[in-house]
Amino acid sequence: MTPALIAVIVIAALVVFVLARSVTIVPQAQAKVIERLGRYSRTLSPGLALLVPFVDRVRATIDLREQVISFPPQPVITSDNLQVGIDTVLYFQVTDPRLAVYGIANYITGMEQLTTTTLRNVVGGLNLEGALTGRDGINSQLREVLDGTTGPWGLRVARVEIKAIDPPASIRDSMEKQMRADRDKRAVILTAEGQRQSAITTAEGQKASAILSAEGKKQAAILEAEAERQSRILRAEGERAALFLQAQGQAKSIETVFQAIHDGKPDSGLLAYQYLQTLPKIAQGDANKMWIVPSEFSKALEGLSRLGGGDGDARSWLDVDAPSGGASGGNGAGGAVPSGAGPTEPARAATSLDTSGWFESQLPRAADQPEAKIELSTIGVQPVVPPAEVPAPPPLSQVTREVQEQGGYPPPDPQE
Repeated sequence: MTPALIAVIVIAALVVFVLARSVTIVPQAQAKVIERLGRYSRTLSPGLALLVPFVDRVRATIDLREQVISFPPQPVITSDNLQVGIDTVLYFQVTDPRLAVYGIANYITGMEQLTTTTLRNVVGGLNLEGALTGRDGINSQLREVLDGTTGPWGLRVARVEIKAIDPPASIRDSMEKQMRADRDKRAVILTAEGQRQSAITTAEGQKASAILSAEGKKQAAILEAEAERQSRILRAEGERAALFLQAQGQAKSIETVFQAIHDGKPDSGLLAYQYLQTLPKIAQGDANKMWIVPSEFSKALEGLSRLGGGDGDARSWLDVDAPSGGASGGNGAGGAVPSGAGPTEPARAATSLDTSGWFESQLPRAADQPEAKIELSTIGVQPVVPPAEVPAPPPLSQVTREVQEQGGYPPPDPQE
């Protein structure tokens, strides 16, 4: 190889080296700080940039994206003298590359130390329970302090998050026991509250049931009383009708017997016979120790002898008139007429009794009574309808007088 060729190669290599030092490429979301002869010159933005060879140099390449740094657990003492370990996570972004390079030697270490000291200041004023429950307040205070302090470093703290707070093992055991006791307490309270609500609901149900039962008993008592009232009214109406019919029957019986007695025209013999039949009944009592024969006993015997036909002149009530179809002067099958008797008495005409009106009652039927028309559904809603006035049955004397006026039987003769 000739010396000329070697010189050409060396010059070409030198030109390539100079060109490589004169051109730089900045990636996206990054910035390069350029120094010229040892002093800050400019900050290159993303893209292709030209440099003065051997005069300009790249001092640092800064990442402009938001970065996340997780610091190791830091021991912190709370206001109640308990040491806890707190893990923090820091989110920040470089806003000024020049300040990040020239404002602080290492902004990562600076933020870590600043976060530790600020965290101890904030948590030191809180007790353990406040530190465990007040994470949002701690985060906001750390962010304010860090953002205000790192501003001259060309940094912006987006947020600070507490990742974990680890109390000592003994404190964790105590907290677990306290939490367990608190949960047991809440469980007992909830159980008691449930039992209370259950008892109240049961009492309300029993109260409503008792009220409904009382209302039902009340309605049943009212209906039973009304039914008993109607039953008594209808029974009284039936008894009144029965008594009235019985009185009418007795009146008809007395009237028939009285008429039969007057039609038969009884004599002293019949009366004596009836008297003798009554005497054994008088002596039937167990308390009767003495029986006094009345003075009229001889007259009764005399009448009884006449009854047997001892006196031929008198006509006995046992004598029966001969039928009209037989001989006028002979003895028939029914008995003979005494010789001393006058002309033959006419035969008694058998009178038929009219029984068509014996069982008629002037009382209205039980179904027509106002009490029988009361409906059970109207009890307590509509007023009770007063019973209609039922005409009272006429007395026996009035019935007898009406029958006499109609010619049923003649009035009794006072002389008889």
